Amino acid sequence: MPSFDITSKADPQTLDNAINVAKKEILNRFDFRDSKSEIDFNKKDLIIHITTEHDMRLNAIIDAIHSRMIKQNLDPRCLDESKAHYASGMFIKKEIRIRQGIEKEASKKILKDIKDSKIKVTAQVMDDIIRVSSKSINDLQAVIAVCRKGNYEIPLQFVNMK
Repeated sequence: MPSFDITSKADPQTLDNAINVAKKEILNRFDFRDSKSEIDFNKKDLIIHITTEHDMRLNAIIDAIHSRMIKQNLDPRCLDESKAHYASGMFIKKEIRIRQGIEKEASKKILKDIKDSKIKVTAQVMDDIIRVSSKSINDLQAVIAVCRKGNYEIPLQFVNMK
């Protein structure tokens, strides 16, 4: 029986490349001259640590990271920027977590949209992925189209089409 998986993952190596290019770009900018800004990417925990002097520079760093991610075909929606920045002496620090996998709320939304489309498929949640199976490949392609139209605030990848 044909099936595929819906997942949301960012490639850590491509993300590391995008962050390194953004770091070089920021160091060469005129408005960051004599700045004590730092960007560190923890590959193990998938967290970006940003340290800078004020909000304007923080926003510029985040924009540079977003633009580099887009140029390297990564979706910036995989960054979880919900955590507020905090002051640490004369600096502002921010931690940006990388989302890996589909969270429960988003998976419920995706399952609801698949069921509302009334396509004859079976969808089940398996940890942080959703497996969709059907007798017809055309039905699976219709489910992919439904998921691409939906707004789930996370990037979706469709993998393991069998």
